[in-house]
Amino acid sequence: MARDVDAVLADAAARTSTPLADPTGSLSFGIDLGTATVVIVAVDSLGAPVYVNAARREVVRDGIVVDFQGAVEAVRELRGEAAAVLGVLPESAATAFPPGVSEADSRACRFVLEQAGVECRGLVDEVSAAQTLLELQDGVIADIGGGSTGVGTYVAGELVALDDLPGGGHHLNLILAGSLGVDIRTAEQLKREEGTVHLAALRPGIERVAHNIGRLIPLGADGPIHLVGGALMTPGAARIVENYLDRPVVEHPHSMLVTPLGIALSH
Repeated sequence: MARDVDAVLADAAARTSTPLADPTGSLSFGIDLGTATVVIVAVDSLGAPVYVNAARREVVRDGIVVDFQGAVEAVRELRGEAAAVLGVLPESAATAFPPGVSEADSRACRFVLEQAGVECRGLVDEVSAAQTLLELQDGVIADIGGGSTGVGTYVAGELVALDDLPGGGHHLNLILAGSLGVDIRTAEQLKREEGTVHLAALRPGIERVAHNIGRLIPLGADGPIHLVGGALMTPGAARIVENYLDRPVVEHPHSMLVTPLGIALSH
């Protein structure tokens, strides 16, 4: 039976305030080192979301860990909070990296976990992590992060193309900051809280992201584009991408949880 992805995401979102009371079997953890947020997710042996927590940290830029110690401290903090809530100390976890990051830079994600006292049980690219949850047969996953957009194309359930290009949430913040004459942090807050109001100002940046997505999809590939990540959660953004590329686009509720949840489900 196909997984009801949106129901799982809604369940995961609920776990940010109320952990699952009666998980089945042992827990598996995933840690997503994002550009603006570090997220920890726990799932049980049936794949049900059990626990979700996040720490706002700017420790990654364009998929590369630029504040190693800050990332380690964030993971330690999240690990301790998970242990206090769940009564289980996360001893191991999977983590992920953007598709275009070098092997050396991707290993930094593993080192962050290990320095924080967490064994890295798996290291996977972010698009493949998202696919673990979405289970696409034919279609495209566009993971729009803070600094880059990773795109994977699937045919009959097999990955046939994977790459990324610069451009994501941080670039949208720069555009909005310039338009409104505010600092980057204020622009980020306004994008999250009042994005619809500023959609006209954000449109050029959203269309740039759409252009990059289109560049990374092989000619002739079928299926809709599934948007994941937190950068294009502004109402109306998906329709801009859809109109720009003249291709169906699928939005998911709580899309920022797709990749972290997929990481936890990986391996």
